[in-house]
Amino acid sequence: MLTTRDSMEKTYSYIDLFAGCGGLSLGLCNAGWKGLFAIEKSPEAFETLKHNLIDKKKHFSWPDWLDESSLDINDVLKRHEEKLEALRGTVDLVAGGPPCQGFSMIGRREETDRRNGLIGSYLSFIKLVQPKLIFFENVRGFTLEFKKNRDKGKIYSNFVENELVKAGYYVKGKLINFADYGVPQRRTRFILVGIRKKVAGYHKTVVNRFFKMLTTNTMDFLGERSLPSDPNLVDAISDLLQENGTRNSPDTKRFSAGIYARTDNLYQLVMREGVSNQIADSHRFVNHRRDIIEKFSYILKHAVRNKDVDDGIKAKYKIKKHTVLPLDENDKCPTLTTLPDDYIHYSEPRILTVREYARIQTFPDWFEFRGRYTTGGKERKVEVPRYTQIGNAIPPIFGEQSGIVLKRLLK
Repeated sequence: MLTTRDSMEKTYSYIDLFAGCGGLSLGLCNAGWKGLFAIEKSPEAFETLKHNLIDKKKHFSWPDWLDESSLDINDVLKRHEEKLEALRGTVDLVAGGPPCQGFSMIGRREETDRRNGLIGSYLSFIKLVQPKLIFFENVRGFTLEFKKNRDKGKIYSNFVENELVKAGYYVKGKLINFADYGVPQRRTRFILVGIRKKVAGYHKTVVNRFFKMLTTNTMDFLGERSLPSDPNLVDAISDLLQENGTRNSPDTKRFSAGIYARTDNLYQLVMREGVSNQIADSHRFVNHRRDIIEKFSYILKHAVRNKDVDDGIKAKYKIKKHTVLPLDENDKCPTLTTLPDDYIHYSEPRILTVREYARIQTFPDWFEFRGRYTTGGKERKVEVPRYTQIGNAIPPIFGEQSGIVLKRLLK
């Protein structure tokens, strides 16, 4: 049995690349790791990470030579090459993966997406710092080839694995469904683990052990944390219903926010641990128009749950969106996207709140989100509001389990 307590005998260091709002960093923090610094380009996402993990948790030992702010990895590589190279031999882990939009099956999936070029930046960083361990995450589409007319395009997972082998690492990549690790959401991601060949005593088979240990440790981990092994949507968010009552939103005028109901399961108890507020953070309800409420009510009554609405309903309401999906309270949530209007709450004619998003992604309620709630138009390409921060994140509970096993590999 590998527990968090077992893993805290020694403190190991890590750097989080493309850190987002801090989901993976929070998981590693809970597993006993110590952050050196995090690189995240978005000011909104970094503000959330800073508020929770730097200001509240004092989790990072930020170096004097690096600005404690949102950072572009290419700027860091350009301005601090010597400082990064000087870290060789001192960093146990580099975690995180480049933005996934260019690879995502949900999005347009374009090989020419400029964000795909960040793979090269990631590899440059690894080659400079040469950490003992690598933990890399990306979407399922990262393992699929792009199509170029009649020719096959690049499979980026193979490319990254080959480049890391050339850089001196044993590597192993695998598709993982976070639903198998105590997350109330079906979310399949590509996970790659690498260990530096020159680390004394390690053989190439050690990276294979990561995935086996991760699976065998899950039940013990969830039991130690008093978490259910197979939570569904109602387990995650039933204490956040609008019918429980509302108050004026503490952070937005002319909006209402939900108050907590009594917890009725272990998942909610763990998520609310250490929180005494009556109003949950970021639990602001959207002010839907009457016709939207009527449409959602009809969909909840007539559509199949956890399935996109059929053509008849789309025609009736002139719906042009690709995805409008009423959720099933007795099942896990489908993969959360960065667009909150893709899903309809399982029992109330509305979209999910930011806090409900966070619960489904296993962020505890003490973790507070910063920035705008949502955005649209041209700003959607540059801003990272709260819904997007959560939709892009790694579930902290999965990050914690990974952190425990990674520490055991170093032992």
